[in-house]
Amino acid sequence: MSINRISYTDLPQAVRLAVEDTTGPYEAATPVAEGLNNALAVKLACPQGTFFVKALPVDHRWVWTQAREAEVAPYVGSVAPALHARVVEAGWDVLVFEALEGHQANYAPGSPDLPRVAELIARIGQVECPEIPLRRAEQRLQSHADASTLSYFTGEAFLHTDLNNGNVIVNTGGARIVDWGWATRGAPWLDAAYWVIWLIAAGHTPRSAERWAARVTAWQVAPSQGINAFADASARMWAEIGGVSPDNWTRRLIEASAAWREFRSIAIEH
Repeated sequence: MSINRISYTDLPQAVRLAVEDTTGPYEAATPVAEGLNNALAVKLACPQGTFFVKALPVDHRWVWTQAREAEVAPYVGSVAPALHARVVEAGWDVLVFEALEGHQANYAPGSPDLPRVAELIARIGQVECPEIPLRRAEQRLQSHADASTLSYFTGEAFLHTDLNNGNVIVNTGGARIVDWGWATRGAPWLDAAYWVIWLIAAGHTPRSAERWAARVTAWQVAPSQGINAFADASARMWAEIGGVSPDNWTRRLIEASAAWREFRSIAIEH
């Protein structure tokens, strides 16, 4: 389902007043590229600081991700922006975050951002999984993986699972990650595995992508059969998401995941 983007002033006045009760009056509202799964994604410049505001209608099928992000926020301060407020008003669910300075991570081969992203993934792995009702990795992958392989994905690690470079903001102090709506409990190597697909989509060979993943300690001890199973499940998942007429953005992920699956299958044969 595509989401029609709106401007901040398109929100009902009651919603804007509730937001500004938490931020103070704003001086500028600037649309941002982040938050592609939201009806609203803007930076509000206010006298007391700048805030990133994202919103969905309360009847949207993805609105549960807003609640999940609010639940997760208290636990991810070391790797993510702080949640300033959540506003549910007049048919809208709004999250107000600290705005991060920096740029979206560049995953291309040779990018100076890559070491910082590897370090970020390692730091995410050090965050203790909170006792909240997160979905489990094996549940999320069961529709695309052979039942005999699901045990490879189980674990108690706290996972982000959406390593889209648009979710990773890099500055001179390092990297932080936004958009925790798909936070998951599972095997500790899975975030590095999700990153591999995005690296291939950015121009890496599967071998190069795995070398970057290997900078994350959890990947170094991942079972080879588990990685094979994840690569296969991911290729199936992206093919299903793309359907018969995938857009260009999705096609990149379909091709990247298929290339990784082929690489892993050749490795098995040899």
